Amino acid sequence: MTENSLQKPDYPELARQIKAWARELGFADARIGRASLPPEAEQKLDAWLAAGYHGEMDYMARHGALRVKPADLVPGTLSIVSLRMHYWPQARDPAEVLADGGRAYLSRYALGRDYHKVLRNRLQALADRIKREIGDFGYRVFTDSAPVAEVALAAQAGLGWRGKHTLLLTKNQGSLFFLGELFTDLPLPEDEAEDGHCGRCTRCIDVCPTAAIVAPYTVDARRCISYLTIELKRAIPEEMRPLIGNRVYGCDDCQLFCPWNRFAVDSAEADFAVRHGLDDVSLLELFAWSEAEFKQKMAGSPIYRIGYVKWLSNLAVGLGNAPTTPDVVAGLRARLDFPDEMVAEPVRWALARHGVMG
Repeated sequence: MTENSLQKPDYPELARQIKAWARELGFADARIGRASLPPEAEQKLDAWLAAGYHGEMDYMARHGALRVKPADLVPGTLSIVSLRMHYWPQARDPAEVLADGGRAYLSRYALGRDYHKVLRNRLQALADRIKREIGDFGYRVFTDSAPVAEVALAAQAGLGWRGKHTLLLTKNQGSLFFLGELFTDLPLPEDEAEDGHCGRCTRCIDVCPTAAIVAPYTVDARRCISYLTIELKRAIPEEMRPLIGNRVYGCDDCQLFCPWNRFAVDSAEADFAVRHGLDDVSLLELFAWSEAEFKQKMAGSPIYRIGYVKWLSNLAVGLGNAPTTPDVVAGLRARLDFPDEMVAEPVRWALARHGVMG
């Protein structure tokens, strides 16, 4: 962090301006919180890690202390601006896709352009705007790309409250938004935290296909479909496969059934609009893609990051759960000799599900 080069700003006025500039840049809201979390945040993280709920995400354990100590991650940080940007696209009704076992369900946040790039560019634009106003200052921007406890920081800043599914919730957009942070060395006035509004509701817990929400505010990633289809670097464990259904990249169930998401509006961001008809596409069509097609169509998408082999592996599981048809069996047989067992083994499993020996 660096010291401000111009005369000391009017920090309350600057905070007001930052929120206004954020809205001009497409953020739905921005709030400001302190650069520290209460001791119980570290205690909860340690207990979660000790239970093994992080699965094979070793980076969660390696950087755990930094995650709950933002001022250690970026020395000199005095205040953190937490921001949210709506992403829900105009797309085919998720319930209809989930009910059609032959279609592929991809988490709605991933149907458009990679949000990391979009938010990072907007956050940098916000920092540049502040710099034009006050001169040089110390800052760093983050969006789901470093050991940052985004939800805890956002809740502390009053951007929303943590839901029982562990995501941030707001009254007017539910949880259907991305989070970003601007760490600053500016002593900005802090906003007040918001009380939670989940009450006795347990819909997110009740509807989880894999019972991954093991207690209110606690997710066992090892059972979470988003983890199994995105973060896990190997094939989905066999015992979990029947529970996956046609969800081949992420899962939105805990959000789809949350009452607060009834009030969510579609995003106006062109970058988050559906690309390549991914909101309504058959499992077989995606399974037939060559690696070149995958790379071409998924370029600039968050899906690109899992790679072609994991993509096919997930799709094989989805096809194992699909209705049995000659086309499904033929499509799976066409991949029996795939050179990587991460695909070939789930293909054999899927064929067995359809009563066909691999």
